[in-house]
Amino acid sequence: MLPHQTETRPLTRADWLLLVETTIWLFIARLAVLILPFRWVMRTCGIQNHESPQTVASEKEPLVERVTWAVDALRWATPWDSNCLARSIAGKRLLKRRGLTSTLYLGVAKSDPKTLIAHSWLRCGQYFVSGAPEHEQFTVVSKFAER
Repeated sequence: MLPHQTETRPLTRADWLLLVETTIWLFIARLAVLILPFRWVMRTCGIQNHESPQTVASEKEPLVERVTWAVDALRWATPWDSNCLARSIAGKRLLKRRGLTSTLYLGVAKSDPKTLIAHSWLRCGQYFVSGAPEHEQFTVVSKFAER
């Protein structure tokens, strides 16, 4: 069983393939965040200040749930830091490949009067794919979604 796996059933071939795909996207996202200018990375996440719909079709809900599961399951399992931004970007790519729109949010909060901390989270319809419930402590400064 993987870290944070709540299901007790054995993993299927489809589960393993999704985990491999998620690992690849987490690696690509982390590498992009480390080596590319931030504005270039964010251009791949959609149009700034746009939001995706607040609901997702009921037949697509299982896809959203599986992507959420995979991103969360690998949160601590990668040998690199799969931070909130890398998870949001990877989740966004995974959802887009499955024909789902999502919104990536960037937020900030003060940890003390002189220090700002940043956070990223991803929403698809009514589901938070990554970054929840911490997102409630942050003020949205930017958001990115497909048209």
